[in-house]
Amino acid sequence: MWAKSLVLLVTSVNPRSMAVAAIPARLKTGQAGLSVMKQKTFAPGFRLSGVDVFVLVGGAAGAVALSMFVWWWGLVSAFVLAHFFLFCNVIRMSRPLELIWAGIFVVLAGATIAFDEPGWLISTLASLLVTVLVVTVEMCKPSYHGIAWQRLNPGLPEWWEASFVKKSREADNRHVL
Repeated sequence: MWAKSLVLLVTSVNPRSMAVAAIPARLKTGQAGLSVMKQKTFAPGFRLSGVDVFVLVGGAAGAVALSMFVWWWGLVSAFVLAHFFLFCNVIRMSRPLELIWAGIFVVLAGATIAFDEPGWLISTLASLLVTVLVVTVEMCKPSYHGIAWQRLNPGLPEWWEASFVKKSREADNRHVL
């Protein structure tokens, strides 16, 4: 179905100007499996998908299996898995803060693996401190949409409306030629 819509899009190109004459309606609405702009819906709070459950169960089993060989392999796997769940499902953290945490953790874990310094205790405690810091920063944002968002960020629906709904309407209007 999406391939047919793509063919319709390609055949609607004016070969002289290489401008799109009209974008098929199915593409704008995402009915064809493709979309001009990713459609976002307002769905704050805790979330859990089937893929998340699969990753959590598989990761937990992997962490247990790895810990039977070398204790810190299991620790590192479980630690990263727990942060994946916390950042993606509970707090719903923005990508830059996730990457800051990941970068610091990789440096600390890498140094511990390569040089036995600062050690797993210090690496874990420092990573937990960074976790508290990035979670606090995220929860103070006007875009915070994780767990307890109603209490921590009651202005989120207005922020969402101003940030996504209006921009989506403007984008839809720009795509109509």
